[in-house]
Amino acid sequence: MLSTGALRAHLLAAGLAGTVATSREVSLRSYRLFAARDPRVTLGLDPAWGWDEGELLRLMADKCGVSDDPEHRSGPDVIDPERTLGALAAFAERLAAAARRRAPVLFGTGHPHRLLGFYAALADALSAAGCLVLTPAQGRCVDITTRFGVRTHLLDYVRGVALVRDADLPPAGREPGAHTHSPLPVRAALESALEAGGPLPELVVGDHGWVCGAGQLGIEAIGLADTDDPALFVGEAEGQVSVAVPLDDGVRSDYYRPLTRYVLNRACLSR
Repeated sequence: MLSTGALRAHLLAAGLAGTVATSREVSLRSYRLFAARDPRVTLGLDPAWGWDEGELLRLMADKCGVSDDPEHRSGPDVIDPERTLGALAAFAERLAAAARRRAPVLFGTGHPHRLLGFYAALADALSAAGCLVLTPAQGRCVDITTRFGVRTHLLDYVRGVALVRDADLPPAGREPGAHTHSPLPVRAALESALEAGGPLPELVVGDHGWVCGAGQLGIEAIGLADTDDPALFVGEAEGQVSVAVPLDDGVRSDYYRPLTRYVLNRACLSR
């Protein structure tokens, strides 16, 4: 059993919370782009409210613990570990609720290099609890706009977790998957599930467009988000996203293992 105090210490030591690698400049740029409804940062969310930069900064200060001073414009950003712990507890509660009703669940990540192991462990635990871990649209092509233009990606699943691979790369170069913010993969997965007659997920777990894209369509969604991902926190504030956990989403993959143990213990899903 990992105590809350031990996890707090780990969050700070690993750079998951406290002073994080995401820069203040990058975060503020994301808030500016979100206020302009740039699809690169709205991640499939269509906000119901009009959010300007100041409102977004105040929201992120409340949800993540970043500085609410608009004049603070450089240096590393900060995440309050207490907010991370509180959100992880809520995240675990949603997993526990899904396990109790044996709900069909869909996992997906835009950070396969870092977060695949975290989600895969949760998928294994929910499967063992009787949940159906869905894998719709495997092998389907999805055209995603990248900084290199529109690239065709293949939707794939590893240990029950959806990710995309760049179809233009040779097979060896597609591992372990591509980084993406796009909501198009989750839309493709849900469309395929619907065309096949279901079941549809009752819970989507992931990050980036997987969470916002599902939440925008009315499916319960929970996930992880960095200080430069305001869309998940806006979605949480507006009710499209059930839980957004503030943490650095780009640290070493093994640094997320204590979070896995903590969440599974809180959800009573440890084996």
